[in-house]
Amino acid sequence: MRGVRSVVVWGALVASAVAMSGCSVPSAVEPAAPDVGVQLFQLPWTSIAEECESALGPAGFAWVLTSPPQEHVVGEQWWVSYQPVSYQIESRLGTRAEFADMVSRCGAVGVDVIADAVINHMSGQDAPGTGWVGSAYAHQGYPGLYGPGEFHHCGLTAQDDIEDYGSREQVQNCELVNLADLDTGSPAVRQTIGAYLDDLLSLGVAGFRIDAAKHMAAEDVAAIVAALPEGTRVMSEVIRGAREPIQPEEYTAFGEVFEFSYARELGPQLESGMLYDPDLSDERALHVPASSAVVFIDNHDTERGNAPLTYRNGAEYLLANVLMLADDYGAPVVYSGYAFSDRDAGAPTNADGTVDGGTCAPHPAPDAEYADGDRTCVQRWAGIVGMLEWRAVVGDAARMPGVSENDAYGFEREGRGVVAANPNDADASVAVPTSMPDGEYCDVVANGSGSSCPEGARVRVRDGLAAFDLAPQQAAAIHLGSRVS
Repeated sequence: MRGVRSVVVWGALVASAVAMSGCSVPSAVEPAAPDVGVQLFQLPWTSIAEECESALGPAGFAWVLTSPPQEHVVGEQWWVSYQPVSYQIESRLGTRAEFADMVSRCGAVGVDVIADAVINHMSGQDAPGTGWVGSAYAHQGYPGLYGPGEFHHCGLTAQDDIEDYGSREQVQNCELVNLADLDTGSPAVRQTIGAYLDDLLSLGVAGFRIDAAKHMAAEDVAAIVAALPEGTRVMSEVIRGAREPIQPEEYTAFGEVFEFSYARELGPQLESGMLYDPDLSDERALHVPASSAVVFIDNHDTERGNAPLTYRNGAEYLLANVLMLADDYGAPVVYSGYAFSDRDAGAPTNADGTVDGGTCAPHPAPDAEYADGDRTCVQRWAGIVGMLEWRAVVGDAARMPGVSENDAYGFEREGRGVVAANPNDADASVAVPTSMPDGEYCDVVANGSGSSCPEGARVRVRDGLAAFDLAPQQAAAIHLGSRVS
Protein backbone atom coordinates (compact mmCIF):
# COMPACT_ATOMS: atom_id res chain seq x y z
CA MET A 1 0.00 0.00 0.00
CA ARG A 2 2.82 2.40 0.77
CA GLY A 3 4.13 2.22 -2.78
CA VAL A 4 0.68 3.00 -4.22
CA ARG A 5 0.28 5.95 -1.86
CA SER A 6 3.72 7.27 -2.80
CA VAL A 7 2.93 7.21 -6.51
CA VAL A 8 -0.35 9.04 -5.96
CA VAL A 9 1.13 11.64 -3.57
CA TRP A 10 4.23 12.24 -5.66
CA GLY A 11 2.30 12.27 -8.92
CA ALA A 12 0.10 15.04 -7.56
CA LEU A 13 3.13 16.98 -6.30
CA VAL A 14 4.92 16.74 -9.66
CA ALA A 15 1.80 17.83 -11.52
CA SER A 16 1.41 20.77 -9.16
CA ALA A 17 5.07 21.83 -9.52
CA VAL A 18 4.91 21.55 -13.30
CA ALA A 19 1.73 23.60 -13.46
CA MET A 20 3.28 26.33 -11.29
CA SER A 21 6.35 26.55 -13.51
CA GLY A 22 4.34 26.96 -16.69
CA CYS A 23 5.52 23.61 -18.04
CA SER A 24 3.56 20.66 -19.32
CA VAL A 25 4.21 16.96 -18.95
CA PRO A 26 2.92 14.97 -21.96
CA SER A 27 -0.08 12.85 -20.96
CA ALA A 28 1.82 9.65 -21.75
CA VAL A 29 4.39 10.42 -19.04
CA GLU A 30 3.36 9.15 -15.62
CA PRO A 31 5.63 10.12 -12.74
CA ALA A 32 7.66 7.20 -11.44
CA ALA A 33 7.38 6.09 -7.84
CA PRO A 34 9.89 7.85 -5.58
CA ASP A 35 13.04 5.83 -4.87
CA VAL A 36 15.54 8.34 -3.43
CA GLY A 37 16.45 8.26 0.25
CA VAL A 38 18.03 10.81 2.53
CA GLN A 39 20.20 10.18 5.57
CA LEU A 40 19.44 12.80 8.23
CA PHE A 41 22.41 12.18 10.47
CA GLN A 42 22.04 12.81 14.20
CA LEU A 43 18.73 14.61 13.76
CA PRO A 44 16.19 14.23 16.60
CA TRP A 45 12.99 12.31 15.97
CA THR A 46 10.80 15.41 16.40
CA SER A 47 12.91 17.28 13.84
CA ILE A 48 12.74 14.42 11.35
CA ALA A 49 8.95 14.37 11.68
CA GLU A 50 8.81 18.08 10.93
CA GLU A 51 11.24 17.68 8.03
CA CYS A 52 9.13 14.89 6.52
CA GLU A 53 6.07 17.11 6.56
CA SER A 54 7.68 20.36 5.43
CA ALA A 55 10.36 19.17 3.01
CA LEU A 56 10.89 15.44 2.39
CA GLY A 57 7.33 14.53 1.47
CA PRO A 58 6.75 17.57 -0.76
CA ALA A 59 10.13 17.11 -2.48
CA GLY A 60 9.44 13.45 -3.25
CA PHE A 61 11.90 11.58 -1.07
CA ALA A 62 10.90 7.95 -0.68
CA TRP A 63 12.61 7.16 2.61
CA VAL A 64 14.65 8.64 5.40
CA LEU A 65 17.52 6.89 7.18
CA THR A 66 17.68 7.74 10.88
CA SER A 67 20.54 7.39 13.32
CA PRO A 68 20.38 4.30 15.59
CA PRO A 69 17.30 4.22 17.85
CA GLN A 70 18.48 2.55 21.04
CA GLU A 71 19.94 3.41 24.43
CA HIS A 72 23.66 4.12 24.20
CA VAL A 73 26.62 5.08 26.35
CA VAL A 74 26.76 8.61 27.71
CA GLY A 75 28.94 11.08 25.84
CA GLU A 76 28.97 14.07 23.52
CA GLN A 77 30.59 12.47 20.46
CA TRP A 78 28.54 11.37 17.45
CA TRP A 79 29.73 7.79 17.79
CA VAL A 80 28.06 7.23 21.16
CA SER A 81 24.95 6.37 19.12
CA TYR A 82 26.87 3.37 17.78
CA GLN A 83 27.64 1.95 21.24
CA PRO A 84 24.39 0.31 22.47
CA VAL A 85 23.88 -0.65 26.08
CA SER A 86 20.23 -1.73 25.77
CA TYR A 87 17.54 -1.99 23.12
CA GLN A 88 15.25 0.54 24.77
CA ILE A 89 14.22 3.09 22.15
CA GLU A 90 15.42 5.97 24.28
CA SER A 91 18.41 8.10 23.33
CA ARG A 92 19.82 11.59 22.93
CA LEU A 93 17.68 11.82 19.79
CA GLY A 94 14.38 11.34 21.57
CA THR A 95 11.97 9.06 23.35
CA ARG A 96 10.14 5.97 22.20
CA ALA A 97 6.92 7.97 21.90
CA GLU A 98 8.66 10.61 19.79
CA PHE A 99 10.16 7.93 17.55
CA ALA A 100 6.76 6.31 17.00
CA ASP A 101 5.19 9.70 16.27
CA MET A 102 7.94 10.46 13.77
CA VAL A 103 7.40 7.18 11.91
CA SER A 104 3.66 7.84 11.74
CA ARG A 105 3.99 11.43 10.56
CA CYS A 106 6.60 10.58 7.92
CA GLY A 107 4.46 7.71 6.66
CA ALA A 108 1.44 10.00 6.35
CA VAL A 109 3.32 12.07 3.73
CA GLY A 110 4.68 9.06 1.86
CA VAL A 111 8.14 8.82 3.45
CA ASP A 112 9.28 5.45 4.81
CA VAL A 113 11.60 5.27 7.81
CA ILE A 114 14.72 3.11 7.66
CA ALA A 115 16.37 2.69 11.06
CA ASP A 116 20.12 2.26 11.46
CA ALA A 117 20.41 -1.05 13.33
CA VAL A 118 23.56 -1.64 15.40
CA ILE A 119 23.49 -5.41 15.92
CA ASN A 120 27.10 -6.50 15.42
CA HIS A 121 28.27 -5.24 18.78
CA MET A 122 27.50 -3.47 22.02
CA SER A 123 29.63 -0.80 23.75
CA GLY A 124 33.33 -0.18 23.42
CA GLN A 125 33.86 0.89 27.02
CA ASP A 126 36.24 -1.08 29.23
CA ALA A 127 34.88 0.21 32.54
CA PRO A 128 31.32 -0.59 33.70
CA GLY A 129 28.82 2.25 33.49
CA THR A 130 25.22 3.27 33.01
CA GLY A 131 23.60 4.23 29.74
CA TRP A 132 21.49 7.17 28.62
CA VAL A 133 18.42 6.12 30.62
CA GLY A 134 20.26 4.36 33.41
CA SER A 135 20.81 0.80 32.18
CA ALA A 136 23.84 -0.76 33.87
CA TYR A 137 26.42 -2.41 31.65
CA ALA A 138 29.92 -3.84 31.52
CA HIS A 139 32.02 -4.37 28.41
CA GLN A 140 30.61 -7.88 27.90
CA GLY A 141 27.69 -7.78 30.30
CA TYR A 142 24.25 -6.27 29.58
CA PRO A 143 21.66 -7.36 32.16
CA GLY A 144 18.55 -8.81 30.57
CA LEU A 145 20.21 -9.01 27.16
CA TYR A 146 23.66 -10.57 26.97
CA GLY A 147 26.26 -12.15 29.22
CA PRO A 148 29.99 -12.83 28.64
CA GLY A 149 29.28 -16.16 26.93
CA GLU A 150 27.39 -14.44 24.13
CA PHE A 151 30.36 -12.47 22.79
CA HIS A 152 33.29 -13.45 20.62
CA HIS A 153 36.70 -13.89 22.22
CA CYS A 154 38.80 -14.25 19.10
CA GLY A 155 42.20 -14.74 20.75
CA LEU A 156 43.91 -13.92 17.47
CA THR A 157 45.42 -10.54 18.37
CA ALA A 158 46.97 -9.00 21.47
CA GLN A 159 43.91 -6.93 22.39
CA ASP A 160 41.28 -9.06 20.59
CA ASP A 161 40.88 -6.17 18.12
CA ILE A 162 40.90 -6.58 14.35
CA GLU A 163 44.39 -6.01 12.98
CA ASP A 164 44.32 -7.74 9.60
CA TYR A 165 41.43 -7.10 7.18
CA GLY A 166 42.86 -9.86 5.01
CA SER A 167 41.72 -12.34 7.65
CA ARG A 168 38.03 -13.27 7.48
CA GLU A 169 38.26 -14.77 10.95
CA GLN A 170 39.60 -11.58 12.49
CA VAL A 171 37.12 -9.30 10.70
CA GLN A 172 34.13 -11.35 11.80
CA ASN A 173 35.20 -12.67 15.21
CA CYS A 174 37.51 -10.02 16.70
CA GLU A 175 36.46 -6.66 18.09
CA LEU A 176 36.10 -3.62 15.87
CA VAL A 177 37.92 -0.81 17.74
CA ASN A 178 37.16 -2.44 21.11
CA LEU A 179 33.41 -2.78 20.50
CA ALA A 180 32.10 -5.87 22.30
CA ASP A 181 31.52 -8.27 19.41
CA LEU A 182 28.29 -10.28 19.64
CA ASP A 183 28.31 -13.96 18.73
CA THR A 184 25.68 -13.63 16.02
CA GLY A 185 26.00 -17.34 15.28
CA SER A 186 24.30 -18.04 18.62
CA PRO A 187 20.54 -18.79 18.39
CA ALA A 188 19.98 -16.91 21.66
CA VAL A 189 21.78 -13.81 20.37
CA ARG A 190 19.88 -13.97 17.10
CA GLN A 191 16.60 -14.21 18.99
CA THR A 192 17.42 -11.16 21.12
CA ILE A 193 18.41 -9.11 18.08
CA GLY A 194 15.29 -10.25 16.26
CA ALA A 195 13.10 -9.12 19.14
CA TYR A 196 14.65 -5.64 18.95
CA LEU A 197 14.08 -5.40 15.20
CA ASP A 198 10.52 -6.66 15.60
CA ASP A 199 9.92 -3.97 18.21
CA LEU A 200 10.99 -1.29 15.73
CA LEU A 201 8.80 -2.83 13.05
CA SER A 202 5.85 -2.70 15.45
CA LEU A 203 6.34 1.08 15.50
CA GLY A 204 6.07 1.21 11.72
CA VAL A 205 9.62 1.31 10.37
CA ALA A 206 9.96 -0.05 6.84
CA GLY A 207 13.39 -1.57 7.21
CA PHE A 208 16.94 -1.36 8.46
CA ARG A 209 20.45 -0.32 7.58
CA ILE A 210 22.54 -3.12 9.05
CA ASP A 211 25.53 -1.34 10.54
CA ALA A 212 28.90 -3.13 10.28
CA ALA A 213 27.32 -6.06 8.41
CA LYS A 214 30.76 -6.96 7.05
CA HIS A 215 31.79 -7.86 10.60
CA MET A 216 29.13 -10.56 10.81
CA ALA A 217 29.12 -13.71 8.71
CA ALA A 218 26.64 -13.33 5.85
CA GLU A 219 24.83 -16.48 7.00
CA ASP A 220 24.36 -14.91 10.44
CA VAL A 221 22.78 -11.75 9.02
CA ALA A 222 20.68 -13.85 6.67
CA ALA A 223 19.35 -15.92 9.57
CA ILE A 224 18.45 -12.80 11.59
CA VAL A 225 16.61 -11.01 8.79
CA ALA A 226 14.93 -14.22 7.54
CA ALA A 227 12.75 -14.11 10.65
CA LEU A 228 11.48 -10.60 9.82
CA PRO A 229 8.15 -10.06 8.04
CA GLU A 230 8.12 -10.32 4.27
CA GLY A 231 8.74 -6.94 2.65
CA THR A 232 11.09 -5.63 5.34
CA ARG A 233 13.77 -3.64 3.57
CA VAL A 234 17.34 -4.62 4.48
CA MET A 235 20.39 -2.55 3.49
CA SER A 236 23.74 -3.92 4.64
CA GLU A 237 26.83 -1.83 5.22
CA VAL A 238 29.63 -3.83 3.60
CA ILE A 239 32.67 -1.73 2.72
CA ARG A 240 34.36 -3.15 -0.35
CA GLY A 241 38.11 -3.56 0.11
CA ALA A 242 40.61 -4.52 -2.56
CA ARG A 243 41.95 -8.06 -2.11
CA GLU A 244 39.91 -8.56 1.05
CA PRO A 245 38.15 -11.90 1.52
CA ILE A 246 34.76 -10.42 2.48
CA GLN A 247 32.92 -8.70 -0.37
CA PRO A 248 29.45 -7.09 -0.70
CA GLU A 249 28.22 -9.77 -3.09
CA GLU A 250 27.97 -12.21 -0.15
CA TYR A 251 25.16 -10.10 1.33
CA THR A 252 22.92 -9.50 -1.71
CA ALA A 253 20.89 -12.71 -1.35
CA PHE A 254 18.80 -11.20 1.45
CA GLY A 255 18.75 -7.47 0.61
CA GLU A 256 20.59 -4.48 -0.76
CA VAL A 257 24.11 -3.33 0.08
CA PHE A 258 25.72 0.10 0.20
CA GLU A 259 28.05 0.18 -2.80
CA PHE A 260 31.10 2.14 -1.66
CA SER A 261 32.79 1.81 -5.06
CA TYR A 262 30.31 4.22 -6.62
CA ALA A 263 31.58 7.38 -4.93
CA ARG A 264 35.16 6.13 -5.07
CA GLU A 265 34.95 6.07 -8.88
CA LEU A 266 32.97 9.28 -9.38
CA GLY A 267 35.07 11.46 -7.06
CA PRO A 268 38.38 11.12 -8.93
CA GLN A 269 36.64 11.84 -12.25
CA LEU A 270 35.33 15.13 -10.90
CA GLU A 271 38.70 16.01 -9.38
CA SER A 272 40.46 15.34 -12.70
CA GLY A 273 37.81 17.19 -14.72
CA MET A 274 37.28 14.19 -16.99
CA LEU A 275 33.86 12.55 -16.85
CA TYR A 276 33.11 9.40 -18.79
CA ASP A 277 30.42 6.76 -19.15
CA PRO A 278 30.33 3.77 -16.83
CA ASP A 279 29.63 0.34 -18.27
CA LEU A 280 26.07 0.81 -19.51
CA SER A 281 25.25 -2.89 -19.44
CA ASP A 282 23.41 -4.49 -16.53
CA GLU A 283 26.72 -5.23 -14.78
CA ARG A 284 29.32 -2.66 -13.74
CA ALA A 285 32.83 -3.71 -12.90
CA LEU A 286 33.47 -3.99 -9.14
CA HIS A 287 29.84 -3.12 -8.37
CA VAL A 288 26.96 -5.27 -7.20
CA PRO A 289 23.99 -5.49 -9.62
CA ALA A 290 21.93 -2.30 -9.82
CA SER A 291 18.94 -3.93 -8.14
CA SER A 292 21.08 -4.70 -5.08
CA ALA A 293 22.91 -1.37 -4.77
CA VAL A 294 22.37 1.66 -2.57
CA VAL A 295 24.61 4.48 -3.81
CA PHE A 296 25.80 7.67 -2.15
CA ILE A 297 28.38 10.44 -2.46
CA ASP A 298 29.26 10.44 1.24
CA ASN A 299 27.87 9.34 4.58
CA HIS A 300 28.55 9.96 8.26
CA ASP A 301 31.66 7.77 8.22
CA THR A 302 33.19 8.67 4.88
CA GLU A 303 32.78 12.43 5.36
CA ARG A 304 35.04 12.01 8.39
CA GLY A 305 37.39 9.77 6.47
CA ASN A 306 38.24 9.38 2.81
CA ALA A 307 35.22 10.75 0.93
CA PRO A 308 36.50 12.61 -2.16
CA LEU A 309 33.62 15.10 -1.87
CA THR A 310 31.56 16.44 1.04
CA TYR A 311 29.44 19.49 1.84
CA ARG A 312 32.69 21.46 2.08
CA ASN A 313 33.13 21.15 -1.70
CA GLY A 314 30.00 23.22 -2.37
CA ALA A 315 29.16 23.37 -6.08
CA GLU A 316 31.27 20.31 -6.91
CA TYR A 317 29.41 18.33 -4.23
CA LEU A 318 26.07 19.34 -5.74
CA LEU A 319 27.38 18.36 -9.17
CA ALA A 320 28.26 14.89 -7.87
CA ASN A 321 24.81 14.45 -6.33
CA VAL A 322 23.15 15.57 -9.57
CA LEU A 323 25.06 12.95 -11.55
CA MET A 324 24.14 10.28 -9.01
CA LEU A 325 20.45 11.22 -9.16
CA ALA A 326 20.57 11.26 -12.96
CA ASP A 327 22.07 7.79 -13.15
CA ASP A 328 20.05 4.60 -13.62
CA TYR A 329 22.17 2.52 -11.25
CA GLY A 330 21.06 1.62 -7.75
CA ALA A 331 18.90 3.39 -5.19
CA PRO A 332 20.44 6.80 -4.40
CA VAL A 333 20.64 8.26 -0.91
CA VAL A 334 21.44 11.92 -0.29
CA TYR A 335 23.40 12.74 2.86
CA SER A 336 22.56 15.63 5.20
CA GLY A 337 24.47 16.21 8.42
CA TYR A 338 26.11 19.11 10.22
CA ALA A 339 29.33 21.07 9.87
CA PHE A 340 32.30 20.07 12.00
CA SER A 341 36.02 20.68 12.36
CA ASP A 342 36.60 17.97 14.98
CA ARG A 343 35.77 14.59 13.40
CA ASP A 344 34.51 13.23 16.76
CA ALA A 345 32.25 16.19 17.49
CA GLY A 346 28.63 15.38 18.02
CA ALA A 347 25.75 17.57 16.92
CA PRO A 348 24.96 20.55 19.18
CA THR A 349 23.00 19.62 22.30
CA ASN A 350 20.47 21.21 24.62
CA ALA A 351 21.07 21.78 28.32
CA ASP A 352 19.72 18.30 29.14
CA GLY A 353 22.14 16.60 26.72
CA THR A 354 19.56 15.86 24.02
CA VAL A 355 20.54 16.73 20.47
CA ASP A 356 19.36 20.09 19.15
CA GLY A 357 17.67 19.78 15.77
CA GLY A 358 18.88 23.19 14.60
CA THR A 359 17.26 24.99 11.68
CA CYS A 360 17.71 25.33 7.95
CA ALA A 361 18.30 28.70 6.32
CA PRO A 362 15.34 29.96 4.25
CA HIS A 363 17.15 29.08 1.01
CA PRO A 364 20.03 26.69 1.79
CA ALA A 365 22.56 26.39 -1.01
CA PRO A 366 25.90 24.70 -1.77
CA ASP A 367 27.87 27.95 -1.44
CA ALA A 368 26.79 28.52 2.17
CA GLU A 369 29.37 29.17 4.86
CA TYR A 370 28.98 26.96 7.92
CA ALA A 371 29.99 27.30 11.53
CA ASP A 372 30.60 24.12 13.48
CA GLY A 373 27.26 22.50 14.29
CA ASP A 374 25.27 24.19 11.51
CA ARG A 375 22.99 21.82 9.63
CA THR A 376 23.94 21.45 5.97
CA CYS A 377 20.29 20.91 4.91
CA VAL A 378 21.33 19.29 1.61
CA GLN A 379 17.84 17.80 1.27
CA ARG A 380 16.50 21.35 0.75
CA TRP A 381 19.01 22.52 -1.86
CA ALA A 382 17.13 23.65 -4.99
CA GLY A 383 19.28 21.44 -7.23
CA ILE A 384 18.48 18.33 -5.18
CA VAL A 385 14.75 19.08 -5.14
CA GLY A 386 14.82 19.73 -8.88
CA MET A 387 16.56 16.43 -9.55
CA LEU A 388 13.93 14.51 -7.59
CA GLU A 389 11.34 15.96 -9.97
CA TRP A 390 13.63 15.12 -12.92
CA ARG A 391 14.01 11.55 -11.70
CA ALA A 392 10.25 11.14 -11.33
CA VAL A 393 9.68 12.21 -14.94
CA VAL A 394 12.59 10.18 -16.34
CA GLY A 395 11.53 6.98 -14.54
CA ASP A 396 13.11 3.86 -16.00
CA ALA A 397 14.15 5.40 -19.33
CA ALA A 398 17.44 3.94 -20.50
CA ARG A 399 20.69 5.82 -19.99
CA MET A 400 22.13 6.66 -23.38
CA PRO A 401 25.86 6.98 -24.18
CA GLY A 402 27.25 10.29 -23.04
CA VAL A 403 29.24 12.90 -24.94
CA SER A 404 32.24 15.00 -23.92
CA GLU A 405 32.85 18.38 -25.47
CA ASN A 406 34.93 21.37 -24.38
CA ASP A 407 35.69 19.62 -21.07
CA ALA A 408 31.96 19.28 -20.33
CA TYR A 409 29.93 16.07 -20.37
CA GLY A 410 26.28 15.09 -20.71
CA PHE A 411 23.90 12.23 -21.42
CA GLU A 412 20.23 11.56 -22.08
CA ARG A 413 17.78 9.27 -20.31
CA GLU A 414 16.09 8.19 -23.51
CA GLY A 415 13.35 10.60 -24.58
CA ARG A 416 12.67 11.86 -21.05
CA GLY A 417 15.52 14.02 -19.79
CA VAL A 418 19.06 15.28 -20.30
CA VAL A 419 21.78 16.17 -17.80
CA ALA A 420 25.07 18.00 -18.36
CA ALA A 421 28.03 18.78 -16.11
CA ASN A 422 31.16 20.93 -16.22
CA PRO A 423 33.63 19.72 -13.58
CA ASN A 424 36.33 22.18 -14.60
CA ASP A 425 37.38 25.70 -13.56
CA ALA A 426 36.42 27.48 -16.80
CA ASP A 427 33.14 28.02 -18.63
CA ALA A 428 32.23 25.23 -21.06
CA SER A 429 29.50 24.30 -23.52
CA VAL A 430 28.23 20.90 -24.59
CA ALA A 431 25.55 19.80 -27.06
CA VAL A 432 23.96 16.52 -25.96
CA PRO A 433 22.06 14.37 -28.49
CA THR A 434 18.43 13.93 -27.47
CA SER A 435 15.13 12.70 -28.83
CA MET A 436 13.19 15.25 -26.78
CA PRO A 437 11.03 17.71 -28.77
CA ASP A 438 12.48 21.04 -29.88
CA GLY A 439 11.83 23.96 -27.59
CA GLU A 440 13.02 25.81 -24.52
CA TYR A 441 13.32 23.91 -21.25
CA CYS A 442 13.96 25.03 -17.70
CA ASP A 443 17.08 23.81 -15.93
CA VAL A 444 15.71 22.16 -12.78
CA VAL A 445 19.11 22.18 -11.07
CA ALA A 446 19.20 25.97 -11.13
CA ASN A 447 15.47 26.50 -10.70
CA GLY A 448 14.50 23.65 -8.39
CA SER A 449 10.72 23.59 -8.18
CA GLY A 450 10.40 27.34 -8.70
CA SER A 451 7.19 28.87 -9.97
CA SER A 452 8.82 30.58 -12.96
CA CYS A 453 11.88 30.08 -15.13
CA PRO A 454 14.26 33.02 -15.62
CA GLU A 455 16.05 33.40 -18.93
CA GLY A 456 19.35 32.38 -17.40
CA ALA A 457 17.99 28.97 -16.45
CA ARG A 458 16.70 28.04 -19.91
CA VAL A 459 18.15 25.39 -22.22
CA ARG A 460 17.28 25.14 -25.90
CA VAL A 461 16.69 21.85 -27.72
CA ARG A 462 16.89 22.07 -31.50
CA ASP A 463 17.41 19.48 -34.23
CA GLY A 464 18.13 16.67 -31.78
CA LEU A 465 20.64 18.54 -29.62
CA ALA A 466 20.29 20.05 -26.15
CA ALA A 467 22.72 22.98 -25.89
CA PHE A 468 24.13 23.68 -22.43
CA ASP A 469 26.33 26.65 -21.47
CA LEU A 470 27.85 25.83 -18.11
CA ALA A 471 29.78 27.82 -15.54
CA PRO A 472 32.68 26.15 -13.72
CA GLN A 473 31.58 23.17 -11.62
CA GLN A 474 27.98 23.58 -12.74
CA ALA A 475 25.44 20.87 -13.53
CA ALA A 476 22.16 21.37 -15.38
CA ALA A 477 19.24 19.11 -16.22
CA ILE A 478 16.03 19.31 -18.23
CA HIS A 479 13.11 16.91 -18.58
CA LEU A 480 9.93 16.63 -20.61
CA GLY A 481 7.94 18.34 -17.89
CA SER A 482 10.29 21.32 -17.73
CA ARG A 483 9.49 22.49 -21.24
CA VAL A 484 8.55 26.17 -21.04
CA SER A 485 5.09 26.90 -22.47
